[in-house]
Amino acid sequence: MTEHAFQAQVSEVLSLVINSLYSHPEVFLRELLSNASDALDKERFLAITAPSGSGDALRIRLIPDEQAGTLTIDDNGVGMDEAELIKNLGTIAHSGSKEFVKQLKERKEMSLIGQFGVGFYSAYLVADKVEVISRKRDGQTAWRWQSDGQSGFSTEPAERAERGTSVTLHLKDDHKEFLQSYRIRELVKRYSDYVGYPIELPNKPAVAEGEEPVTPSFERINQASALWQRKASEISDEQYQEFYKHLTHDFEAPLARKHFRVEGTQEFTGLLFIPRRPPFDLFSSDERHGVRLHVKRVFIMDDCKELLPRWLRFVRGVVDSEDLPLNVSREILQDSKLVRVMRKQVIKQALDLLDEIAEKQPDDYKELWKNYGAVLKEGVHFDPEYKERLQKLFRYESNKVEGTTSLAEYVARMAEGQSAIYYILGPSRRTVEASPHLESINARGLEVLYMTDPVDEWAVRALGTFDGKPLRSAMDEKLELNKDGESPKTPENSASEDALLKRFEQVLTGQVSQVRASERLTDSPSCLVVPDGGLDPYIERLLRAQQGGDMPSQKRILEINTKHALIQTLARLHAAHPESETVKESIELIHDQALLSEGSPIEDPARMAKRLIKLLQSSTDAQLASSPG
Repeated sequence: MTEHAFQAQVSEVLSLVINSLYSHPEVFLRELLSNASDALDKERFLAITAPSGSGDALRIRLIPDEQAGTLTIDDNGVGMDEAELIKNLGTIAHSGSKEFVKQLKERKEMSLIGQFGVGFYSAYLVADKVEVISRKRDGQTAWRWQSDGQSGFSTEPAERAERGTSVTLHLKDDHKEFLQSYRIRELVKRYSDYVGYPIELPNKPAVAEGEEPVTPSFERINQASALWQRKASEISDEQYQEFYKHLTHDFEAPLARKHFRVEGTQEFTGLLFIPRRPPFDLFSSDERHGVRLHVKRVFIMDDCKELLPRWLRFVRGVVDSEDLPLNVSREILQDSKLVRVMRKQVIKQALDLLDEIAEKQPDDYKELWKNYGAVLKEGVHFDPEYKERLQKLFRYESNKVEGTTSLAEYVARMAEGQSAIYYILGPSRRTVEASPHLESINARGLEVLYMTDPVDEWAVRALGTFDGKPLRSAMDEKLELNKDGESPKTPENSASEDALLKRFEQVLTGQVSQVRASERLTDSPSCLVVPDGGLDPYIERLLRAQQGGDMPSQKRILEINTKHALIQTLARLHAAHPESETVKESIELIHDQALLSEGSPIEDPARMAKRLIKLLQSSTDAQLASSPG
């Protein structure tokens, strides 16, 4: 026997699973039956091209033993060897990390179950010891894994005549109810009636009291039919929910579903779900996505991304084709015309579902957009052909409405003569709504959309226009707020103001591309604007953080509010003392202030602090000198 320590934090996760996350211990059976079903799916798929030699029908057996106080969940699926037992049962689906534990502690919602791959550990809700015996298909040796769920686990060779896995739970005294036949039947009907394989229960105990051991006969206790193949009118909401939980191992019911059948040149059925809450790895590059693919009810693969684009990666479901070959591979999927047609249909059904939620369940759609809006925005960039469909689903915060608004609602509220849709990009609402770039927009009573997702820069460029109205950034170099047909105003500056602007350009050589008078500012002395075709500073910072020092800095245009009191005073000082060091330091501070007001870092904070202290000291000394006495 070989002893193993659990991966770091697994013991802590087990404690959270047992004490915090599950409110109903009975769900352990659903989780373990789903795992067994997955093992049978894999065996069924592998057997298409490489039969394992066993002709037994695929099934799951539940074997209670009242004398021993154990419940065994046994399947004749693909099985595992020792290395797979250690990997699959000794870690938490590659998520046994400090960050994972932190998220579990901070968010004790039931929806975490399944989204992190911890379903197997629900066994410890009802058992104080778990023993797993597994033999891999065509393997020569079976292996035993056992643990009390505390500090670690052990593995050793074992005996098992056929491929597959048995999970034996040594039930706690207060959970012996799960040995009763009526209780097992009740739970299977509630949670796992539509598992696609027979779930069997012995008609009599494996060893009858006072008799010689007998071979028990087994009775199927679930329907074992494909739910998605039945008519929607025959399926209850509860049945849909339990199938979703079986499919995804999620604890919560889905936010919405779509059950459809496509007939014609191709025939396939599908059942799509939108989870109520996103998985923790929604934005991870390793995140798996796609629907479960079946061909003529035969499981083919779990995450068929060829049928669902990455910008719909939050959608879960199953698609069952009547046309694809049973031995379909990923290479065939990528090259198949049939698959491309199916993909378009699946995307259409998913977008139809989103449209339906937005129209009929606006409160649910707000929650959906909060969770998945940033993902949907990727679609207009990566799949422009769906731009018309997607842009109607987009929602943004704005300076005119509570909550979020659609682009269509924005256009309906546009001021008379307004020719563009205005927006501003930034890391948060708090940052963008305080931006000096909005001063003239706000002064004119115009609406501006707040875009605070990193993907917005690319999404809005891909959109370009909506309903014939161009989208214009409040930070753009050529921002025009005039009504249709009017020429933009040209600020008129005095000679001293023009001279000051030239001094700005001299002092800030290499830091900005241009200095000019601004017509967008009303209260602030300055702001930095994005040159035509340039990147928003927030996005530039994100890209630089990813690429390191290889990305060249973008020089932007510094706009000066020549009517601001500070600038007027500085112009007079510059006219009187053109080479004044105070003017130079003030110019540098005004540039730093423009960076800080948009949330950008400054190159030398310590130098700025010294300049600021020096100017404050000078101002204080001047006031004291002019004070009487």
